[in-house]
Amino acid sequence: MLLALLQTMRPKQWTKNGVVFAALVFDGQLFHVAPFLRTLAGFLVLCLLSSTVYLVNDLADIEKDRLHPKKRNRPLASGWLSPSAAVIAAVALLAVAVPASFWLSWRFGVIGLIYLASNLAYSYGLKNVVILDVLVVAMGYVLRVGAGVALITVERFSPWLYICMSLLALFMSFGKRRGELVLMHGNSGESRRVLQDYTLSYLDELINLVSSATVMAYSLYTFSAPNLPENHAMMLTIPFVLYGIFRYLYLIHIKGEGGAPDELVLTDRPLQLTFALWGLTAVGVLYLSR
Repeated sequence: MLLALLQTMRPKQWTKNGVVFAALVFDGQLFHVAPFLRTLAGFLVLCLLSSTVYLVNDLADIEKDRLHPKKRNRPLASGWLSPSAAVIAAVALLAVAVPASFWLSWRFGVIGLIYLASNLAYSYGLKNVVILDVLVVAMGYVLRVGAGVALITVERFSPWLYICMSLLALFMSFGKRRGELVLMHGNSGESRRVLQDYTLSYLDELINLVSSATVMAYSLYTFSAPNLPENHAMMLTIPFVLYGIFRYLYLIHIKGEGGAPDELVLTDRPLQLTFALWGLTAVGVLYLSR
């Protein structure tokens, strides 16, 4: 049961909470011990909160997940994990995560509650509202960035990063919807009702629009944000962003691989290498070019 519970908590998805470190890194405090430890603690709390959300979401979707070719193998849908055990685990996680979030910072705690409320609204209604379903998922990423800002005293964190994260999150969310639509092969409404309101051509147009806006916003950030080195060396990271987006589009259109970029990055070596090189270059520019 513990293994089934851990799988339902989806530890692979905890990588999404890594964006809470954005404020720490881009404000130049990565190597400051106290801010780093606070952000690390915030990351752990977000993992507990997100696992609570996954448990609640799977409880709400048991019947629909049983009609999905992949989701039917999830512990709750397959019967490996009992609903009562999932409910007890969700309550226990909340009992730890909520007080811990307010102990770290009252602003972090408020953001945590907003994150929970928005995801509960998603699980029990908003996931069936076209467009709004994707906006709510994308908002979760932006809230994670805001949570990182709430944990430390920031001086040079640029609002441009909120824009870039919003667009990137939309890109990832539309990509996930596209992957689900392809996977269901015309039976999308049986597993997720909102997929009936999407078509591949429509999602491709949205993905193209958001990916273009993401590249433009990130490029503007690299040479216009006041917190960056005056030599505009951050522009050296633009090719990595371009390649990452192009690689993902290649995977879904040429290789026929579905799913969101946050899932593919765990299996695709070129995407992993691109992300690592982008991170190393960005840190080098921020900390060595001043």
